[in-house]
Amino acid sequence: MTTFDIHAVMAILRAEMPRFPKPLIDGMGEEEANNPFRILIATILSLRTKDTMTAVIAPRLFAVADSPEKMLTLSEEEIAELIYPVGFYRNKARTIRAICQRLIEEHGGKVPADLDALLALPGVGRKTANLVLTAGFDLPGICVDTHVHRICNRWGYVQTRTPEETEMKLREILPFEYWKEINGLLVTLGQNICHPTSPRCSACPLAHLCARVGVERSR
Repeated sequence: MTTFDIHAVMAILRAEMPRFPKPLIDGMGEEEANNPFRILIATILSLRTKDTMTAVIAPRLFAVADSPEKMLTLSEEEIAELIYPVGFYRNKARTIRAICQRLIEEHGGKVPADLDALLALPGVGRKTANLVLTAGFDLPGICVDTHVHRICNRWGYVQTRTPEETEMKLREILPFEYWKEINGLLVTLGQNICHPTSPRCSACPLAHLCARVGVERSR
C-alpha cells in the first residue's frame, strides 16, 4: 500500500491549478453540457495536436456539421479540408466519418454512455472513451494521457509502464472522489510546470511531496 498522500496532493492541485488555463476538453465539458458528440469529435481532433489548434479547428468543423447525420453529408475530403492542419488530419477525417456511420447504424445517432461501447467505435482508445464519459456525460472514469501517466509515476504514486497500466492501477488505489478531475488537474500541471523534460520543480507546489522518480534535470 502506498504512503503517498493523494488527499494532500489533490487539495493543493484544486487550489493552485485554476490560475492556469483549463485544458480544452475540460472547458468544453462545462460549456457543452449534454453534448457528448462534440466532446468525442473534439477529443479525436486533439490527439497529437495542441489545444490552441484544436480550439480553432473544432468550432470550424461544428459550424458546418455538429451531428453524426450532418457529418455524413460531408465527404472525407471535405472533412479533411475543414480540420486541416490538425495532426494526421486525413486519418482523422476518415475516423470521424467512420465513427458517425457507426453511431447512426448501432446507436441511433447518439454517443453511448458506456465504456465498452465507446471503445468499440473506430479510433477510440481508453483515453478518449474515458474523457467522453467524464467530460461528455459527467460520469465516473479515469482518463489517463501522457501527463497523468508521467506525473503519477514521477510522484511515486504508481510504478507502471504504460498509460493503460496506470489507469488500471489508479482504478485500484485512487479514491473515487478524484476519478473525474484527476486528468484535468494533471494535464494543467503537466502543461505548465511538470514538463516531460526539465520540469519546473522550483515552481511546483507539490515539490515537497514528489519523489521525482526519473527526473534527471529540473529547473
